[in-house]
Amino acid sequence: MSKETITLEVLRYRPEQEQEPTFQLYESEYREDWVVLDAINHIKDHIDGTLSYRWSCRMGVCGSCGMMINGEPKLSCAAFLRDYYPNPIRVEPLANFPIERDLVIVMDDFMEKLTSVKPWILREQEMPISEGEYRQTPAELARYKQFSMCMNCMLCYSACPVSALEPDFIGPAAIALAHRYNLDSRDQGRSWREQVLSTEEGIWACTYVGTCTTVCPVNVDPAGAIQQEKMSITAEWFKGVLMPWKGR
Repeated sequence: MSKETITLEVLRYRPEQEQEPTFQLYESEYREDWVVLDAINHIKDHIDGTLSYRWSCRMGVCGSCGMMINGEPKLSCAAFLRDYYPNPIRVEPLANFPIERDLVIVMDDFMEKLTSVKPWILREQEMPISEGEYRQTPAELARYKQFSMCMNCMLCYSACPVSALEPDFIGPAAIALAHRYNLDSRDQGRSWREQVLSTEEGIWACTYVGTCTTVCPVNVDPAGAIQQEKMSITAEWFKGVLMPWKGR
């Protein structure tokens, strides 16, 4: 009895062989419980060992296997073949990023934008270890916990129309993580981050289409984070105008 198969149309780009990306058709084994990543691994292991892509955990935790699947940015470890079968599946690297090779994107620009907002706890002066830990109440943790779930999968950058048109836009994930630390009771870096966020390349570039939140696999809601930062920065600006003697 022959095994069921499914067609994958995979974008290939081998810079040492070709100047432009092309698509290549593969017939992968089909199983009801397989995800797109399983099919790609099957192709790699049994059909074409030259195929290049990123993946690690296969559990929707690491965020490394993001791809365009039938034109939508998704984690390939969370996209089940049964949702597409028996139709072909087109697999491409994430949109709005340069292609390194096949399904592998160049992440350098994203990493620069991410570090530009300093997504870590900033302190004006560290408390001596002898004085103990920086403790938080459950309510203080709840303020930022949702935004701390970002796994840097970059799906939001591929879905964002502003990122597609404005390459200098800091982007949804970086702003959401900046917001996460701005809400952290242990952090003292809000005024520094606001200098980066309140620019034409920062929060004001966002047009609130909301696709970044729609595609987020862990419900971070980067669109909501950006709007909250807009309100916070605007409120601080008005305080500075109306009550300059209470400047921070």
